[in-house]
Amino acid sequence: MNEYSDIQVCIRMHLSDMCKTPQSFTMANQHHHSTNRGQTTEQSTHEHHDHSHHHAPTNFSRAFAIGLILNLGFVMIEAGYGWAAHSIALLSDAGHNLSDVLGLVVAWVASILSRRQPSSRYTYGWRRSSILAALFNAMFLLVVVGGLSWEAVRRLPDPQPVAGVTVIVVAAIGIVINTITALMFMSGRKTDLNIRAAFMHMASDAIVSFGVVLAGVTILFTQWLWVDPAFSLVINAIIIVGTWQLLKDSLNLAMDAVPMGVDERIVRVYLAEQAGVSQVHDLHIWGMSTTETALTAHLVIPEGHPGDRFLAHICQELHDQFGIDHATIQIELGDSANICHLAPDHVV
Repeated sequence: MNEYSDIQVCIRMHLSDMCKTPQSFTMANQHHHSTNRGQTTEQSTHEHHDHSHHHAPTNFSRAFAIGLILNLGFVMIEAGYGWAAHSIALLSDAGHNLSDVLGLVVAWVASILSRRQPSSRYTYGWRRSSILAALFNAMFLLVVVGGLSWEAVRRLPDPQPVAGVTVIVVAAIGIVINTITALMFMSGRKTDLNIRAAFMHMASDAIVSFGVVLAGVTILFTQWLWVDPAFSLVINAIIIVGTWQLLKDSLNLAMDAVPMGVDERIVRVYLAEQAGVSQVHDLHIWGMSTTETALTAHLVIPEGHPGDRFLAHICQELHDQFGIDHATIQIELGDSANICHLAPDHVV
């Protein structure tokens, strides 16, 4: 009970600071549906909002196309020179870049599919494809890094001669290409996990290429051939660290976890503090896609249905303060003879 009171105080004092997401949302096409359920006169209302965001473009097709052309061309150049120069660091970076090309393709396809309209078969459309794409990219990147790390470990005891100048020049080109590509996705990285995956791939590539340049310079001046596979291992470690959070976030969304930035306890208290509400149950919050959050909840209001204005206000507040775009709220009267079977917390 004390924890509940503490959260209430937190709501009153810090709601706008702790929970508010960027205010650049638009709302349109609001509609309400009320239904009666037997003698309990339960009513459910569904508020839907347009999910466009003004703080980042919703279509990154041009960025994906340019990024694919640049990176695919660079992969072929880097792999060729890496093979010719006997540089495992350069080949490691080329393999990583190749995984990024595939990652960009997957992210681009998911970005297109997520905009498909709902149908009688897919009532939410294909929004979840963006979550699956982010999860695939994270897992695929870790698999590629594992293979490259194994090759680097195998070469450590017997490093091969490396053409230092070639490594430096090719990797320097990679820094430029990867930085340009990353900048094209920069505006959407905070609002879309799928775009964030693409951004992280490109940004990490720029860092990795910088590491390859350092390896080439070191070999050029010291002739320490072991530096090449050693730098490759360091590079792969950096990639793993950067990818781990992406894997966690995408896996959580795929498992219908509450999205990052939304506190279920605070949302529950907000709903419980609405006028006339005596109980909140069957509260669920999950990600419909990498950019949209949905909520369902049952509110018990013994005095009767408060009307559409009440519901519209709640949905507006959920949207503005918590970033919840798609809210479905059912109103119940709390009739003891017809208790909702979903009321217990352990029932889903």
